[in-house]
Amino acid sequence: MGDGKQTRDEEFQSFMVGRWPRLMRTAFLLTGEQHAAEDLVQSTLEQVYTAWRRVGSADDPEAYVRRVMINVHARKHRRRLREFLAPKDDSGLVREVADTGDRIAQADDRSALLKALALLPARQREAVVLRYWEDLTETQAAEAMGCSVGTVKSSAAKGIAKLRAIPALAETVTHERRK
Repeated sequence: MGDGKQTRDEEFQSFMVGRWPRLMRTAFLLTGEQHAAEDLVQSTLEQVYTAWRRVGSADDPEAYVRRVMINVHARKHRRRLREFLAPKDDSGLVREVADTGDRIAQADDRSALLKALALLPARQREAVVLRYWEDLTETQAAEAMGCSVGTVKSSAAKGIAKLRAIPALAETVTHERRK
């Protein structure tokens, strides 16, 4: 009996260690603050650990965990906690380490993008982050957000339209094209 619990604990630990950087990146993009992102990931993993038997046997445990993270974040957001994606003084901000395939990380001015993301409503920010930063399909994003595919399409389109209208981002794109 103890061996089963030990095996589950080892499976959970392996999952957690392997997914920690990606979960932190997603949480940071959702919350905008390193400490809030860490809290979000830890709260998510607490809930996942208690249900690990069900989560570990799911078809896509990472999708399950992502859904839990979105739900935990949404509950906090409903309580009207203020979130900032880019503090005015970012000297204490720990920079995320981008995946090698993360094309957005190749942009020169990530702070302009983070500030622009901060201007989006939570639902639009979730859709943009999951679709374009995490590179999820519309179906996967809908599952993570607990909504329809149409809602993801609409929220992502509105979010991208708002981002395109921000002059600081237009300057970054123009600067990139000149290189």
